[in-house]
Amino acid sequence: MIHPDHVTGLILAGGRGSRMGGVDKGLQLLDGIPLVCHVQARLTPQTGAMLINANRNLERYQDFGLVVVPDSLPGFAGPLAGMAAGLEQCRTAWMVTAPCDTPRLPTDLVARLAHGLASTGAELAMAVTRDAQGRRQPQPVFCLLPVAARDSLLAYLSGGGRKVETWAASHRLTEVVFDDPLAFANLNTLEELQAFGRCAAD
Repeated sequence: MIHPDHVTGLILAGGRGSRMGGVDKGLQLLDGIPLVCHVQARLTPQTGAMLINANRNLERYQDFGLVVVPDSLPGFAGPLAGMAAGLEQCRTAWMVTAPCDTPRLPTDLVARLAHGLASTGAELAMAVTRDAQGRRQPQPVFCLLPVAARDSLLAYLSGGGRKVETWAASHRLTEVVFDDPLAFANLNTLEELQAFGRCAAD
């Protein structure tokens, strides 16, 4: 099994936040606390080190005690660009990724993904949920991957690729099913953020 000390957590906060009106999503407040801090609180105990991928407000994120790694690709190139930036700075053998807008991510995310790798001999582990009809719902930005995958990812990006699932499928990939889809709920709009806060308070 992969020990938590051998895993670096990467919070992905480098997007445009376009569906949230262009604001920096990770800094929006839920229960008076920035979204990124909710994710940080859940992911930090599962890892040996933490990074955040951000392309704006870098000093603000540093104030949270996070090492900030901006994209090396221009133009907000998507989560894979953030993952590549994280892998370039990662000092452990493994890295786990999670977006900044999922404040209820599983507290056993790393353990479950690591078990999936150990039991299948795969290279990458990705979270998957099921909808009410039992249909597969990939959660591609919740991924445990080795630092050794960095060259493959950089090559995929340099060829114009941008889809996490497409790149991940080029490796030995195992999907780990999580029973609670709400744990992966991402808050894309200010209305969703406000509604989520009200539900949590009820």
